[in-house]
Amino acid sequence: MASTSVSQVVPASPERVWRLIGGFGSLPDWFPAIPECVLVEGGRVRRLRTAEGEVVVERLVSFDEQAGSYAYTFDETPFPVTGYLATLRVHAVPGEKDTAEVQWSGRFVPRGVEDDDVIALFTGIYRDGLDALLKTLSG
Repeated sequence: MASTSVSQVVPASPERVWRLIGGFGSLPDWFPAIPECVLVEGGRVRRLRTAEGEVVVERLVSFDEQAGSYAYTFDETPFPVTGYLATLRVHAVPGEKDTAEVQWSGRFVPRGVEDDDVIALFTGIYRDGLDALLKTLSG
């Protein structure tokens, strides 16, 4: 099993950040690489379309409003992995009420490719997403 984690400090309170990213269908609001998200199965499954037109279907497996986190798996993906589990969480920064840290992490089993290649792929996706979040919150 391989894993990666990326974090970003952003200039907004944890509550503000969670309002923006905490909805399972909110990716298009802050991540331009995902321009379309359709929620199905009562909001527990999201069907994403990437900017390149690929389809990714993700299933919500845990959601904690109070802790500011959720976790999801893949139901359908173009990525060469199995056993994927990702978590997006918002943390308070001690002593900084208008600053939050956002962490996006995942673990997975690469399928037919080297671990390092898939780790680099997801590290890049998470980094691009958190960079876009920073830009959204700073703008």
